[in-house]
Amino acid sequence: MSQRRSNLREFTFLELKTATKNFSRSLMIGEGGFGAVYRGLIRSSEDSHKKIDIAVKQLSRSGFQGHKEWVTEVNVLGVVEHQNLVKLVGYCAEDDERGIQRLLIYEYMPNRSVQDHLSARFQTTLSWATRLKIARDAARGLAFLHEGMDFQIIFRDFKSSNILLDEQWNAKLSDFGLARLGPSDGLSHVSTAVVGTIGYAAPEYIQTGRLTIKSDVWSYGVFLYELITGRRPLDRNRPKGEEKLLEWVRPHISNIKKFRLIIDPRLDGKYSLKSAHKLAAVANKCLTRQAKLRPKMSEVLEMVDGIVESAEMVMPQPDLKCSNLNTNFELSKTESLRRRLLDLIPGGKGCLMWRKIVTTC
Repeated sequence: MSQRRSNLREFTFLELKTATKNFSRSLMIGEGGFGAVYRGLIRSSEDSHKKIDIAVKQLSRSGFQGHKEWVTEVNVLGVVEHQNLVKLVGYCAEDDERGIQRLLIYEYMPNRSVQDHLSARFQTTLSWATRLKIARDAARGLAFLHEGMDFQIIFRDFKSSNILLDEQWNAKLSDFGLARLGPSDGLSHVSTAVVGTIGYAAPEYIQTGRLTIKSDVWSYGVFLYELITGRRPLDRNRPKGEEKLLEWVRPHISNIKKFRLIIDPRLDGKYSLKSAHKLAAVANKCLTRQAKLRPKMSEVLEMVDGIVESAEMVMPQPDLKCSNLNTNFELSKTESLRRRLLDLIPGGKGCLMWRKIVTTC
């Protein structure tokens, strides 16, 4: 199998230690079971006089699962590029007397995650126009993973905390540690252990462990209701009957008068009821119980695109600075859409391997 060149930069642990001021807690911008994420500053590989902001994810040094997810993320983002996927700048893989050091270096996303902005912790919230734009950006990213190449990638952990916002409020999918290659020719699904986030996972995946691109479509439908309501998919702090988002919205979606009651109150009435109702209709298609009846993400993108364009004609532009991106999703438009995963092959139990850098399984 031929080897593919990677644009990834290999960093030393010392470089990243310097970039993050010895992994200072003051520069920590995220933390989870995988480890921690720090903001850092490095010299540009293109211009040594220029410094660029980065985000450095330092994985916990114990556990095979963390290493496996590190490998997967390097594999996926090492060869897949798209405007709505967070760019992986490089990686670090060093073994020393302190143990295994596994780090990933990304472009810095200054406006954090969509989940952060929907949270009550933030004083300001996302405008309706910005939410529509985020819905379109996220759909574009998923459509690319599913249909934009001659292989499929199933995200498997699509959720609002994995959708990050850049300086101009463009949304990009992040955290591909749980991603899997789609089924091989002739197969309908990938069988795998059930992982992901409660509230987002598709019912058939939870019940059978059978994973398809339609599993991501379900998660996207949940996310649309999250944008509409400002609520998390599962919130134990809510009153009884309101803890599960999909169960709470169900009685409201068929009645336009009741539908107003589920729209995020933090929008303070500054939204288009018509576009919100249309977005909910798209969500309902994505949340069809039978996976095969759910639309493909390219079809979802087309629907969301139409909603955004209609809303832009009747609503003022978003109050947040947003860049204009080409909204057309053409499966053969650029070279990146034709890139083959020549260095990625199905490993044991659906893991990915990139022979040039790392192996797993």
